[in-house]
Parts: sequence; C-alpha cells; structure tokens
Amino acid sequence: MRKSGILLPVSSIPSRYGIGAFSKEAYQFVDFLKEAGQKLWQILPLGPTGYGDSPYQSFSTFAGNPYYIDLEDLTALSYLTEEECNTYDFGSSEEYVDYEKIYLSRFQALHRAFERAFGEKRLGEDASYRRFVEENSYWLEDYALYMAVKNSFGGVCWSEWDEDIRVRKQDALEAYREKYKEDIEFFCFQQYLFNRQWKSLKAYANERGIEIVGDIPIYVAFDSADTWAAPELFQLDENRMPIAVAGCPPDAFSATGQLWGNPLYNWEYHEKTGFDWWMKRIAYCYEWYDVLRIDHFRGFDEYWSIPFGDKTAERGRWCKGPGFAIFDTLQKRLGDKRVIAEDLGFLTESVLELVRKTGYPGMKVLQFAFDSREESDYLPHNYPTNSVVYTGTHDNDTTLGWYTALPSGDRNFADRYLHLSEDETEVEWEFIRAAVSSVADTAIIPMQDYLGLDETARINIPSTLGINWKWRMKRDACTKELAERIRRLCKLYGR
Repeated sequence: MRKSGILLPVSSIPSRYGIGAFSKEAYQFVDFLKEAGQKLWQILPLGPTGYGDSPYQSFSTFAGNPYYIDLEDLTALSYLTEEECNTYDFGSSEEYVDYEKIYLSRFQALHRAFERAFGEKRLGEDASYRRFVEENSYWLEDYALYMAVKNSFGGVCWSEWDEDIRVRKQDALEAYREKYKEDIEFFCFQQYLFNRQWKSLKAYANERGIEIVGDIPIYVAFDSADTWAAPELFQLDENRMPIAVAGCPPDAFSATGQLWGNPLYNWEYHEKTGFDWWMKRIAYCYEWYDVLRIDHFRGFDEYWSIPFGDKTAERGRWCKGPGFAIFDTLQKRLGDKRVIAEDLGFLTESVLELVRKTGYPGMKVLQFAFDSREESDYLPHNYPTNSVVYTGTHDNDTTLGWYTALPSGDRNFADRYLHLSEDETEVEWEFIRAAVSSVADTAIIPMQDYLGLDETARINIPSTLGINWKWRMKRDACTKELAERIRRLCKLYGR
C-alpha cells in the first residue's frame, strides 16, 4: 500500500522546557499527522546523548534520553510542581535547543522528582516499577551502574576510570553498586519514566493510524555502557582499547574520509553466539517502533576499518561483515519485521545483492539526483516500487537551502526535470510533489520542507560539532491549512 509520512526528531517538537519531549505538543503533532492524511512519523534515535549531542553517539543502545521526559506529566503525578519547574533555566530560545542549559537543569529537576517519587510517593514499592526494572535487567543494571560510576569520575570516558572498575572486577562491581545505590536507582527511575511516557505516546499514535519509524545506528559509542559491559562484542585489545574504529573512506565529499571513531564489532564472536546481542537489541527496538530504519546498511556487507589512533580515515581498509547471516537469523528469531535499509552512497554489487536478498526497501534521496554530469539512480523515473523516497534526510540541508546553493548546471538540470520556472515561489513543494508522485511505495518528507524553511533549519552537518541537532519547530507551525494542503497532495497521488 502506498503511504507517506513526515520526518521530525522528538527534540524538534515545541515544548515549555527547552527541548522537544513526550509532552502535549507531541500528541498535538500526532493529531496533525492524522489531519494531514499521513501514516508514518519518522524520528531519530532516542538514546541518551553526550558530547556533541548526537543521537548517533549514545551512552546506551537500549536506554532512552532523559531529556525527552515530559516534566508536565511529572507535575500531574505530584513528583514536581510547576513552580519548581519554572526555577530552572532550560534556555530561552524557541527555535534552537541550548544543550548546555538542558544538561545543567534537566537532571536537577528529575532528581527532585526522584526524591519525591521514592519518598512520600513510595514508587520504589510500586509493582509496575519493580516489574520494569526486573524485565529490563539484562541491560538496565549495567547502564544504571555505568552512569552512576561515570558521574562519580566527573563524566570522563570509562577508559579513564580506576583499573578495578574499568575492567569490571567482581569486588569492584559490588563495591560501586553498594556505594552508589541511590544514584543507580535514580537512573532506573529515569528509564522507567521514559518508557512509560514514550509507550503512551506511541500507543496514541497507533490508535490514530500513525506508525513510528525508528532509527537504529549500526554502531555504538566507545564511551557507552554497551562497550564497557561487553568488550567481547568489539574489536578491542588486551587493555580494552580499540584495535580499529569505524568510518568511511575518502570520496568526492571528503578528501580524508569520515572518522567516526566507533568501536568495530567482533563479527566472529557475534556469529558464534547466533547474533544473540543483536537479536536482543533489535527485539527491544520493536518494543519502541513499528518500522526500523537500519543506519549504514552497507556496513553489514563490508565495513571500513581504520587503525585506532589515526587522525583521518585515509588508511582504512574494507573488511567483510556478517552479510545475510544476521538478517536470516533475524527472520528466524523474530519473524517478519519491517525494515528500511539505509543504503545511501557508493554501493558495490555485493551490497546491492544483500539488499535484494533481504527484500528490505532501500532509500532514495531526491537531493542526490541532480548531478548534471551523469544519470542517477536517485531520479524518480529510476525508482523501484520497493523503496522509500525522501526529499532529504537529517544529514541533508533543507530542500530550499540545498536548492539555493546548487551549482548552476545542477540547478538548471533540476529546473528542467521538475519544470520549474524562474519566478517559482515555492520551489520546495515541487520537490515534494516529485517524491510523493513517484512509484516508491513510501514517501517521507522532512517537516522543514513542508514548512518551506531555509538552511537555518538544518538538523545536522556531518563531521561537525557544536552546531547540530538544535533546530526546533515553532509552536504555530502545524496549521490546519498546512495539514489540508499535505493531505490533498498525498491523496492526489494515492497515498
């Protein structure tokens, strides 16, 4: 069935407290999606973020970001008062997230709620809370301990902790669990709130015919509970330091390639365990999402291995990944699951064959189509039906910003292809029309494009720090007129 949806990070939703959350505004956005005739809401990874604020560098692949916990819900539970919430500085801008202020204030507010919840409200004795902690113990115990110990060392990476706890000696683990018992409970409390609120929002969306498209990064961060707690999963040396790290080779966009720095997987170990960690990871994702976009799908066929310590990605080499075996295991263990394969960039025949063998739809990005020098698979007339088309992704400029900066030759090509005139006033809508009218089964459009926003609303510029993941949608953006315009366009093309 042909369908369409909108890409909008949770962090970009308007809210009272500095960053998007599972607040009433999120529910209002779901209502907007329904009014606009949409079937999908695509978001970015929901994990807790650290330095750089990237959702693709998280402290845990299982945990949720405490920033998204709705404080208004906590006032309704009497864990906080509105007056208490108003004493914190979450940032004054309604257009951009101030992560420093969020970091300095959000945990203080949550800790005040924690003290009240476990004091007079006696949440620690509540059956639903204890059940959550028990059912999620396979990841929550390590995550909560990791965060508590990390805080005790001033937030530094686990590789800089004292040797006994760094290498997880049993007596050290027991000592730290006892010493930081209350802090560990605080981090469990955060995850309980996150899960309860997120699943409530997801249920609300599903009841209204809206499915959630989640996003799973292929790699985890080195500074994460995952790497610290299970070093055997990764290519680490006897000192638990990376042997090699992830990235991408040099290309037309970067002469030195991209150095991501994530630890690489010990795929031989994963295969011996029947990909058990991966199956747990993916199964958990489907508790949160209806459809899963797997980031950097190419890495399962071949991955770029860069010697640890290198300053660029130039000296990397291609190594074989697990291939189809992991997806065959996924189907046998978890059944038929809906997946979007992020298969962007230069693709070898073996990658294309892997995508075909899984049957997963790949991605088509319209902004990649208009290279006047050559024919492109990203031009709509070349799309297979089993694909998902975007005008752009979170890593692209907004369509208006991109179009404005196009070289003249590429811009002329786009103008001819889309029959754009010189006096076109809503260029972005013609690109949206091209995506929605294509034969791709699914079309997902970033919210910034529907709003006609320029480069100032860009989400992320890859390989840069300090300027990303900040854009927030204005409160009055989701109008009835816009919903009706989106609904008419999608209905016109059978979505």
